[in-house]
Amino acid sequence: MTVDAVLAPSTLPFSLPDFAAFADADYEAAFAEGFARHRREIVAIAENPEPATFANTVEAMERAGQDLGRVAAVFFSLTSTDRTDALEAAQAAISPLWSAHYDAILMDEALFSRVDALHARRGELDLDPEQLRLLERYHLRFTRAGAGLDGAAQERLRTINTELAELTTEFARRSLAETNASAVHFSTEAELDGLDADTVAGARAAAESAGRDGFLLALGYPLNQPNLARLTSRESRRKLYEASSGRNTRGGDNDTRELIARIAGLRAERAALFGYPHHAAYQIADQTAGTADAALGMLRDLAVPAARNAEAERAELEALAGHEIEAWDWPYYARLAEQRAHAGDGGSGPALNEYLALDNVIEKGVFEAASRMYGLGFTERTDLALHHPDARAWQVAGPDGAPLGLFVGDYFARPSKRGGAWMTSFVDQSGLLDARPVIINVCNFVRPPDGRPALLSRDEVTTVFHEFGHALHGLLSDVTYPYFSGTSVPRDFVEFPSQFNEMFAAWPTILDGYARHHETGEPLPEGLRRSILEPGTRGEGFGTVEYLAAAVIDLAWHTISPGTVVDDVAAFESAALADAGLDVPGVPPRYRGPFFNHIFSGGYSAGYYSYIWSEVLDADASAWFTAHDGPTRENGEKLRAAVLSRGGSVDASQAYRDFRGGDPDIAPLLERRGLTP
Repeated sequence: MTVDAVLAPSTLPFSLPDFAAFADADYEAAFAEGFARHRREIVAIAENPEPATFANTVEAMERAGQDLGRVAAVFFSLTSTDRTDALEAAQAAISPLWSAHYDAILMDEALFSRVDALHARRGELDLDPEQLRLLERYHLRFTRAGAGLDGAAQERLRTINTELAELTTEFARRSLAETNASAVHFSTEAELDGLDADTVAGARAAAESAGRDGFLLALGYPLNQPNLARLTSRESRRKLYEASSGRNTRGGDNDTRELIARIAGLRAERAALFGYPHHAAYQIADQTAGTADAALGMLRDLAVPAARNAEAERAELEALAGHEIEAWDWPYYARLAEQRAHAGDGGSGPALNEYLALDNVIEKGVFEAASRMYGLGFTERTDLALHHPDARAWQVAGPDGAPLGLFVGDYFARPSKRGGAWMTSFVDQSGLLDARPVIINVCNFVRPPDGRPALLSRDEVTTVFHEFGHALHGLLSDVTYPYFSGTSVPRDFVEFPSQFNEMFAAWPTILDGYARHHETGEPLPEGLRRSILEPGTRGEGFGTVEYLAAAVIDLAWHTISPGTVVDDVAAFESAALADAGLDVPGVPPRYRGPFFNHIFSGGYSAGYYSYIWSEVLDADASAWFTAHDGPTRENGEKLRAAVLSRGGSVDASQAYRDFRGGDPDIAPLLERRGLTP
């Protein structure tokens, strides 16, 4: 396959990439040519002898780089979903070149002078609101990328950005390698008592595949592994917990402790070039929170009641267990306490996951909610060749039946896929480019044995709804310029649509449609149904502390000043948790720095607080929907028109006010989580 063929526009439906056209060996050459083509386009804009206009400068930049964008969309998706040694080597080579390429554009003096001149007289240009915002965002982007720095500072910035690209790529490699290498071996089936038959069968198959006797339990991304809630053996739980919590800290090739200290130090130095005291200040200045103090202040305000609730939960669990609760005990006894709370109410029947088959959750859950809210229709496309055999595609139709876009789901874990769950796109919606969206959701659920359905936990069902909320943000985008498409909004707003969409996992009529026994089709027993519809606040102390602790660790790393040396990572993070009042015995942070992909390779640096920041909006919006008949077309249209369709083309806080009629109230969040000052 020639480079020209790789870079060419796809002729497939919705411009879905022709994955058969891409070979691992093609990427470096394709990127080299893509960089060259994009650079020629940029030079033509910067050196245009005609005076700068919106069309020949800003809009021209929006049209530029499409060849590069197509190959990048495929490449960076595959390095996360189906990584190979060849892709890993290519990414190590391409990532610093990618950084250098965009540094060269955003620090191009001639190009910035055109943008700056337009920005200075923006009030005279007769631009529509989206065009005006695009000009303002481009000007800010150039400024925040170093266009206004002197030559020496720009040179240092380029060096920092290149090194960070290399280091964050290496972090992702080590994190995936260590997680795969840390699968926990058990010799006997008795050690796995409490796990369902499918999980045990999967562990046996994993051991056989690795050439070992016994059983191998693969690790998921968060510190607390789902199987901790079911393993009856305390020793098995301890073994699994310690394997998870100790990742990337055991020395050897996959240790990341020096790596993350270097990444945080370079980010602090880069922030100082722009006059900020630390990386968090630089990052959050362009978010809805505005300042690092505002973000940290919210975390601290929530920490006190959350820790108090967690301590009360621990006392209850210790009374149930008859011994001190360690971190590896908590999920197990929390599940027993939940069962006891619903004893005699159907709790002795089949397990909840028997009613939560993945296919039903997708087609009769998330799709049904989207149909009721936004009038969308979904038709599976089995004729399309996707990036991996596990993936599935559905054509999405709008309320008028016209094709809207394509949704791809890739749900099962494999060694070549990084941990966690996320949404991304192969094609972004744009009126300017006449592009319809191709959106992908990626998860890491355990693959069931052949012939068996994938049965999910309640948390995994929430994940499906959550990620599809991001997908809706991309699918319902209706903007002119690709800069603003879909989820191109502030990091601390991007989680609002996804967290809001979680509410429909427990909406009675939606729940009754998808929560059916996978063999008999019977509905949920009343006790299990009520436990979902009326969850109360049991366990929220643990869940809130676990999350807040990770967010505090993120901000601790990203509020260090330039030149700070962190020699002892564990001590540094423990001190941060103690200072925030989040060092609750038995409640570890959701992630620790050495395997915190969100902040060291995933784009959430100084931004993990955004989940709780967005949850204020989510809880407020959910309360409004509950009071206004829930998932109706009228309510869905209100949210679509004000928020989901507009992407980044309007100020995020204003978009929420346009939907809600005012600023959000924090009271629904406090009530949801059982937190009182």
